Amino acid sequence: MNRKITKENPYKICFVCLGNICRSPTAEGVFQHLVNERGLQSYFFVDSAGTSAYHIGEPANSKSQWVANQKGVQLHSKARRFERADLDDFDLVLAMDHENLRNIQQLNGKIPSSERVKLLREYDPNPEDKAVPDPYYGGMDGFQRVFDVIKRSSESLLDELEEWIEK
Repeated sequence: MNRKITKENPYKICFVCLGNICRSPTAEGVFQHLVNERGLQSYFFVDSAGTSAYHIGEPANSKSQWVANQKGVQLHSKARRFERADLDDFDLVLAMDHENLRNIQQLNGKIPSSERVKLLREYDPNPEDKAVPDPYYGGMDGFQRVFDVIKRSSESLLDELEEWIEK
């Protein structure tokens, strides 16, 4: 982190997975929920995107929404594709897995700063292989596990960023 976060210059975060219908909208919703709980809405702009165009305009997957709703979290995003311009617009881009991290890094043929493009699980106290697993192959348990991983990682990330807020 290399700058203070202010209301006039909010910190912009984009969470990225493949289709932008399960992992990244869950991360967007969870992180926004945590920001709201701490009363820090004015200090952050939170978004999500996908490295593919498979689901543009679609809401989050119904299983992701169900798990999030059980935890009091709303997933409001509509799927969009991550664009080259997003690398300039966001302070931090967090990929859900290694493949999506590579896809982001390959945009425009240059590798963006590792300070600005990372894996979400770099903030997880229990990072395993640092990838948020794809929930589709684990049934409802997979969606629950993904939610838990994202929440744990997001709490740690917000704890770190909160230190840079200038009130």
